[in-house]
Amino acid sequence: MIGYLLNTLITALSLLIVDIVIPGVNLANFPAAMLAGVAIGIVNGAVKPVLSLLSLPVNFLTLGAFSLIVNGFCFWLASLLIPGFTVSGLLAFVLGPVVLSLGTTFLNSYFANKRLGNAVAAASPTMEVSSK
Repeated sequence: MIGYLLNTLITALSLLIVDIVIPGVNLANFPAAMLAGVAIGIVNGAVKPVLSLLSLPVNFLTLGAFSLIVNGFCFWLASLLIPGFTVSGLLAFVLGPVVLSLGTTFLNSYFANKRLGNAVAAASPTMEVSSK
């Protein structure tokens, strides 16, 4: 449960980055970003596999470039579900999911390194120096 909440928080923070960087992606506030993170997770889990399977021939012919359109469609579909989250324009449709993916990957690796560093520090034995 904590992992899902942390994933949603990371997605929401990445969406705020997308809101700043990409014109055409607008978020009203942080709660809208949190709800959009949940909606993106649901759409990516339920709709995207079906769309990817149906678009497999076109994706094969375009050497994978059509997956940008599938990602953009899922991103736009999630924006329809959440008030306060809008995606308008071709640039936002195509580049929004790319920047979202980059931001999420960066934040996930950052927090994973922090957790790994804390786990290593907690597991490593401390050296005691004795004075004689």
